[in-house]
Amino acid sequence: MRAVSGPIPGFSTWTTMRRLMPTPFLKLPEFLREGAARYGTLVSFATWWRRFVLVNDPAFVRDVLVTHQHAFRKSVGTASLGLLLGQGLLTSEEPFHRKMRRIVQPAFHRERIASYVETMNEFAGAFVERIEPGAPFDLHAAATELTLRIASTTLFGIDAGNDARDVSEAMHELMEIFPYVAGPIGELRRKFGLAKNERFDRARDTLDRIVYGIIARRRKDPSDRGDVLSMLLAATDAETGEAMTDTQVRDEALTLFIAGHETTATALVWTFYLLARHADVDARLASAVRDGDAEFVRRVFQESMRLYPPAWIFAREAMRDVTLSDGRTIAGGTTVFVAPLVLHHTPALYPDPERFDPDRWLDDAERDPFSYVPFGGGARRCIGEAFAWAEGVAVVSKIAAAYRLELVSEREVEPAAMVTLRPSGPVMVRAVPR
Repeated sequence: MRAVSGPIPGFSTWTTMRRLMPTPFLKLPEFLREGAARYGTLVSFATWWRRFVLVNDPAFVRDVLVTHQHAFRKSVGTASLGLLLGQGLLTSEEPFHRKMRRIVQPAFHRERIASYVETMNEFAGAFVERIEPGAPFDLHAAATELTLRIASTTLFGIDAGNDARDVSEAMHELMEIFPYVAGPIGELRRKFGLAKNERFDRARDTLDRIVYGIIARRRKDPSDRGDVLSMLLAATDAETGEAMTDTQVRDEALTLFIAGHETTATALVWTFYLLARHADVDARLASAVRDGDAEFVRRVFQESMRLYPPAWIFAREAMRDVTLSDGRTIAGGTTVFVAPLVLHHTPALYPDPERFDPDRWLDDAERDPFSYVPFGGGARRCIGEAFAWAEGVAVVSKIAAAYRLELVSEREVEPAAMVTLRPSGPVMVRAVPR
């Protein structure tokens, strides 16, 4: 990469404050897209209390996630997730993160994923059998229940299907309220005990009740089932020999519980939404499923996550000055954003980036791996990536084999960039038999 001198270009503090306040999280997508279009692959901006840089080039993403990974830690915004997740894999820092990842990792090895596929197919098949042809239903709610049952059964050994409605309502509350309780402004709101805080606490308590209930049931039957919860319950501290407390198990279990169904459900919704709007790709998908062409199914799911990455943004905080591969410097204390929602739509990386084209992945081997990061990258790459790929391919195949899902309304569904990139409202579809 050619060396570049001078400061990183970007928005002034005044422009940033005017454009993002009072709910920065909700306004970030449009702001970052505009910044990348105007200033290029590095964009700086600042509030009165913090400096930020958006990195929007594979080389810079690699700099942050791999080359200089030890110069970065989780950002303040990510730390706000600790209000919900405690010190789970997503929010914890080293060395605790490394320790817990080693404990959980075996549950996501290739052999374990292969054993989960049978359960994924079983639940997806049962879902297809329950579909009433021609009757409208909310795809988001249905996908959430399906992935919840798959995640709880495979990862925790208990089918949480009876709690699906409570989990769905709690997650909706948490996703809607989180932008208001996170970050410095959120801290002020929490201090004043506003109504949104109470709603957040009630939703979190609902998830706690469910997760602690699962832990209690498994404590009574601590046999090793080879799943995540077995590993957490059996884990002991290397120095003291003490088992993990229920709170520690809760933090890890809740992190995987939410990540294991929320992001995949969202990816499935956007996949079938895109298929409903592109009849030609949907017809090819049906043929691919009949012919056992799992690679085309995977490319469809892959392209969906390019256009609508569920984990649409993640951040790191520079603990010291970092020199990027082009010679420019990110100052210590700066929060660095990697936004797949922006990166994946960059024309220089993806010609005609708004087109839904699974065949663009036929030359995947020639693509820079850091141009596509729906699961992050480096040492903190999503531990459940292989699980998500297996589930996505299994569920898409089962549904597409039996039905074409068509939208009840032709109105475009807008994404809501909350903690995940959810649809902004119900996605009503009807199933048409193949």
